[in-house]
Amino acid sequence: MSLGTLSFGIAAVALLSVGFSGEQNAHVPGAMRKNSLRLLNEGQRTFRYDTFGDEAFWGDKLKLHEAIAGEANGGVGTGLAPQTALELGLKLDVHALTATMKHQLAAGQMDLSDPANTLDLLRASAVVGVTGFFDDQDQLVSVGFQCALCHSTVDDSFAPGIGRRLDGWANRDLDVGTIISLAPDLSPFADLLGVTQDDVRTVLTGWGPGKFDAELILDGKTAKPDGTSSATLIPPAFGLAGVNLHTWTGWGSIPHWNAFVAVLEMHGVGNFFDPRLDDATQFPIAAANGFGHVVVDEDEDRVTPQLAALHAYQLALAAPAPPEGSFDPDAAEAGDELFSGKAQCASCHVEPLFTEPGWNMHTPAEIGVDSFQADRAPDKAYRTSPLKGLWSHQKGGFFHDGRFATLDDVIDHYDQHFALGLDAVEKEQLVQYLLSL
Repeated sequence: MSLGTLSFGIAAVALLSVGFSGEQNAHVPGAMRKNSLRLLNEGQRTFRYDTFGDEAFWGDKLKLHEAIAGEANGGVGTGLAPQTALELGLKLDVHALTATMKHQLAAGQMDLSDPANTLDLLRASAVVGVTGFFDDQDQLVSVGFQCALCHSTVDDSFAPGIGRRLDGWANRDLDVGTIISLAPDLSPFADLLGVTQDDVRTVLTGWGPGKFDAELILDGKTAKPDGTSSATLIPPAFGLAGVNLHTWTGWGSIPHWNAFVAVLEMHGVGNFFDPRLDDATQFPIAAANGFGHVVVDEDEDRVTPQLAALHAYQLALAAPAPPEGSFDPDAAEAGDELFSGKAQCASCHVEPLFTEPGWNMHTPAEIGVDSFQADRAPDKAYRTSPLKGLWSHQKGGFFHDGRFATLDDVIDHYDQHFALGLDAVEKEQLVQYLLSL
């Protein structure tokens, strides 16, 4: 699927409708067809637009909206200009832009250095993954985030950073740590971690583009033993149908991780249960704060009711096919044979899932890397990542922390670790095959 296609969610709905309407599917009950389409539509809405009530944290507590607005617009500081927002990896949905905005942007007539225009973009719901809340006087009074902030991007069809949504794609341009660090009041994080707000800002700005540290609020670890950031790459959320565990270090299936992120990371209002977080040795902060047993009243829970539809939508997000001409077909064909043969890749990346059908986890020793990130998760292991659509998330490197800058580096690592004896031609053929998936 090329970058110019519509979002995968819409495509999934359309394909499902076409598939169910065919004669060969006439036996599928109408109620099932209706329920499937309902789940996909509701899941897409949740993925793109539901904050789960997290504006109470990011806005009411951290006052992030004040830093976005700037002093000239009722906030504090200089404000967040559209150009700065784009440089920080935030994306604009071209379909949400008004006709006037499109004209101004195309003609270079919108002042991208003026935070007031950022507020206009928020009013139009054009900033992917971000919702601005405005009062009766049209003043920005809060801000919230959605799943799409990290797990969507755009196809740049209008301009860099502006285009049609690509749901499920990892936003490897997004500097979420720096964006959070703009908040005037980081005391909730400082108090939780037992450090100063300046310390929190230093950690957040050290993550870098395309990275996030989900375990920071569980164990308080801010850096690896070598002193580099403990943040990991944002993974894609497409191509996960049939895949057992979905994050770099396991944790759980899609619904588990959605609840985990919505409640603990996004700070939405909902229930979450994971007694593994009661382990005070492995998760001292989580255990001390009861993060494994978050309970709200049933009528206040904004997360649990959305998990089923969100799950269905994410499973429908297919991995994108590589653009035409982006790989060498002949070399890729040879690489396919190596993948299942001499290179032994298929022993773990089993086609067509390209991960194990079943328990898809390995010890650090098995894959030849250190255990730091694995030790921050319950199973203390690393997942065999699915490989379809690999071409679309090369920015930032490979493995959980981007330690291997290129696919060549990944293949060199496994060639040495397993003593495969691959020559230069074979390694390039494997690269071309991986780019073809």
